[in-house]
Amino acid sequence: MSKDKLFSKKSRRAGDFNFGRKTAAVFDDMLQRSVPFYPEMQRMVGELAADFSEPGTNIYDLGCSTCTTFRVLDRVVKKGVRFVGIDDSSDMLNQARKKLAQRRMRHEVKLVCADLNKGLRLENASVAILNLTLQFVRPLHRHKLIRSIADGLRKGGCLILIEKVLSKKSTLNRLFIDHYHAFKEHHGYSQMEISQKREALENVLIPYRTEENMELLLANGFSGCEIFFKWYNFCGLIALK
Repeated sequence: MSKDKLFSKKSRRAGDFNFGRKTAAVFDDMLQRSVPFYPEMQRMVGELAADFSEPGTNIYDLGCSTCTTFRVLDRVVKKGVRFVGIDDSSDMLNQARKKLAQRRMRHEVKLVCADLNKGLRLENASVAILNLTLQFVRPLHRHKLIRSIADGLRKGGCLILIEKVLSKKSTLNRLFIDHYHAFKEHHGYSQMEISQKREALENVLIPYRTEENMELLLANGFSGCEIFFKWYNFCGLIALK
């Protein structure tokens, strides 16, 4: 696993964050050091996906990046389920293929390069996953995307959504972000790296409040949703078709 040093050099103006070759090469390290309880999130996603998946159906990971989630799911999901990963970065998908080739997967895996902003069609899906992905979809397209996911899920299926979130109260929002930055410092990022990455993400990652995400789900084809994970400014939701 290559170490994330993307923002370790001082830049006059950090360009917008992207998921190209340089990011893909260090992405797994970035997630481990930037996302609190990331292994636990993956374990919980695996458990929930196993609860709702059915043989003969598809599990979609939308924004699958390097397919860490599929490697987790492969151990716990029933046989006869097909994995479909969608990502708009060919560099991420190349890394994913290398990782999947390192182990003998029990499930069939199909990888597709596509932009979620441009629409999506799911087929015969029992589970859909948006793991730190919806926040990178332009707000203008989020209603349409969630509706298409709901339309493609079988009755009784679920969407698992994990996002960075905002707080209603500005005081709490600031405190949660401060604690998050302290978490990143604890994992070896300098204040300069944290600052430069935050600047690079400013126009790319657009978070909602937890309540806004729940309203988005309920307004676009889901019958109910609940929080299954929460850590300061990170939240996991499960929505039922």
